[in-house]
Amino acid sequence: MTLTVNTINPLPIRPRSTDPIDSRLIIVACCERKRPTDRPIPALQLYDDGCIPALRTRLGHHARLRGRIRILSARHGLVHADTPLLPYDQALTPAVADQIRAQVNAALARDFSATGTPSEALIIVEPLYLIPLADLLTVGARIHWIPNYFTGWPEASAILDTWSWP
Repeated sequence: MTLTVNTINPLPIRPRSTDPIDSRLIIVACCERKRPTDRPIPALQLYDDGCIPALRTRLGHHARLRGRIRILSARHGLVHADTPLLPYDQALTPAVADQIRAQVNAALARDFSATGTPSEALIIVEPLYLIPLADLLTVGARIHWIPNYFTGWPEASAILDTWSWP
């Protein structure tokens, strides 16, 4: 599979915020294990595997910080930590990754319009999840990529420490 940058509808580059929260973004991959529920719950509460429980423990009770967390879902694209979701079972395949790319771009464009283009992004995803995020690489943000979703939390936590995020 060839990865190309979207030159038809590139992500908008908005003025960068100097705010220590709005200038940063966390994107984490969804996971297979989800909390059983028959009613929609916030995405950050639904996913229960990999580094999401540690991320939830560290930032979940801080509304502004939680507001800078996005979860990349094979079914739903890029969702806010507070987006209500039900459990589902859908693996990310190369075809699905390519299919949700436009949806992910649209979500990022909405975010950038609201808060400006981030100066830094912490991305905790396996390599296949980079396909729908490919255009994020064109906005000039400093990208911290952690490819191991299950063992990368210490490295992610160290980056959050440099950001002075609790």
